[in-house]
Amino acid sequence: MNQKYEKIFQPYKFSSGVEVKNRIMMAPMTTYSSDDQGFITEDELAYYAERSAGVGAVITACAYVTAGGKGFPGQFSVDDDSFIPSLRKLAETIQAKGSKAILQIYHGGRQSPPELVPDNQPVSASAIASKQDEPVPREMSENEIQDVIKAFGEATRRAIEAGFDGVEIHGANTYLLQQFFSPHSNRRTDKWGGTQGKRLIFPLTLVNEVEKTVAEHAEKPFIIGYRISPEEGSNPGITLDDTLQFVDRLANQNLDYLHISVGHFWNGSFRESDRTKSRIVKIHEKVGNRTPIVGVGSLHTPEEVAEAMETGVPFIALGRELLMEPHWIEKIRAGKEFEIRTTLSKKDQDELVIPDPLWEKLINRKGWLPVVE
Repeated sequence: MNQKYEKIFQPYKFSSGVEVKNRIMMAPMTTYSSDDQGFITEDELAYYAERSAGVGAVITACAYVTAGGKGFPGQFSVDDDSFIPSLRKLAETIQAKGSKAILQIYHGGRQSPPELVPDNQPVSASAIASKQDEPVPREMSENEIQDVIKAFGEATRRAIEAGFDGVEIHGANTYLLQQFFSPHSNRRTDKWGGTQGKRLIFPLTLVNEVEKTVAEHAEKPFIIGYRISPEEGSNPGITLDDTLQFVDRLANQNLDYLHISVGHFWNGSFRESDRTKSRIVKIHEKVGNRTPIVGVGSLHTPEEVAEAMETGVPFIALGRELLMEPHWIEKIRAGKEFEIRTTLSKKDQDELVIPDPLWEKLINRKGWLPVVE
């Protein structure tokens, strides 16, 4: 192995006590490949098995915590105990290859398609559509808010019983937790909205519920991560300053990491005056001495990953790279980084072990992956 990649392979012990063998995580990516009831399919298990040998941890695709939070066709569920055996198969598949298994738990809020949720009615912090011509969600009642908080706790319990090594709370990408934090989607006048401080109450209460569940049910160290998007383009919308204040609060929680969801690691703010400095680096400088940061975004080569880690950010999550090259880590360790695939060939579906529904999305999504004939 080339010594300049040595940092990538350093083990790390989280505050919870879970130790990972290196600094690369598989980023959470929707597979669209579970069955209609939300059970994980054999094709999905094969897909994860192919990608779990090299990375330190695999963050799964998001699992919905209530039927009203389903966001995608072919999404798997963690909303009932009947799904525990299915989830256990996934955890064991990942762990059998030597990686830690982290279940991402999620509620789509107003981003849930009406046809996928009960009564065809998405819910959110307020009755505000995400865009013109998008469905208007119903504002959640106090009881519904409490039920969703409890559902995240129950989802965590199921993840523990299924044998996962941790959960990642999905608070990014405009889904429900972000909707409560955002001044665009949260126009409430009760204790759950209004000021920035009140908009933080829902996600922080939910984190506390997850932590309480882990304390009550986990018999061994268990990771709790949180994923966040640093800005919104809407006006009003989340600013980077808002996020820096939010992560300062999150860093006081008993979290193992904060995962920053952006399209490119090095991109600066798109709405603040300082647009040159990486938002991930800014967040790391703010709270990285208290909570480890997971960076992500358009880091394709080992050289690019190593350069990003020179900023002090301790973890990098890879998504597209592991779709095109499931053995990205193994090839670097073997000194064969020049054999890493950098394009997705339309002939390689079987070799890459990608389920049909996901494959169709990948080859038809222009610009996200370099697809060749």
